[in-house]
Amino acid sequence: MGRVIAIANQKGGVGKTTTAINLSSCLASLDKKVLALDLDPQGNMTSGLGVDKDGVDYTVYDLIIGNIEIGDCICKEVIKNLDVLPSNIDLSAAEIELIGIDDKEFIIRNAVAKVKDNYDFVIIDCPPSLSMLTINAMTTADSILVPIQCEYYALEGLSQLIHTIELVKERLHGDLEIEGVVFTMYDARTNLSLQVVENVKDNLNQTIYKTIIPRNIRLAEAPSYGMPINLYDPKSTGCESYMRLAEEVINKGEDR
Repeated sequence: MGRVIAIANQKGGVGKTTTAINLSSCLASLDKKVLALDLDPQGNMTSGLGVDKDGVDYTVYDLIIGNIEIGDCICKEVIKNLDVLPSNIDLSAAEIELIGIDDKEFIIRNAVAKVKDNYDFVIIDCPPSLSMLTINAMTTADSILVPIQCEYYALEGLSQLIHTIELVKERLHGDLEIEGVVFTMYDARTNLSLQVVENVKDNLNQTIYKTIIPRNIRLAEAPSYGMPINLYDPKSTGCESYMRLAEEVINKGEDR
């Protein structure tokens, strides 16, 4: 049965979508069958994996409003071993459409349950907000992976995110776990990056991944070519880091 991991942080610009794209693709390159599920109306995970977000017939929005079944909107084998459930700006209307709908927190969970057994991993990219879409991701996921940027305000908003996860666990999904924290945009040339890592380790009672994702120009370039880093530049330090993270995620699951 597939492990469902939501990549979440309501703070924008922390490498959330970059992590969702490249973790999905690196898991697929390690012979894991992966579904990349884009729950962000910006659709950057969709386009970053090479899918034309405005050219697809159906998106996760159609799934949420009940127009179609989940199988109808999955783009198959976008990359070897990797399917994509796309998103685009239409999804921004979902919040309004869901007003007054019963069990609206579980729409994605109920849909994903129908296909979860076809995959080793389902990776969900959440919007950069604590919205109903994020709640849907959290009720669907087995665990939440939190990317944290190595910068001064790294811890700001994190307590709010953890509080939301705890509320979801208490009221909607008792088995939800925090998968762990992964540091992104690490700059080895600055003392600040090192201080942030130490500060978070000292103040956060959470699992922290050993792999730290560096600031890397190739990582920043790859989405504009619609390619994950392991296809765009497999020899880059960014690719090496995400491959290590993928291996850590796999091994962590096997340790449970």
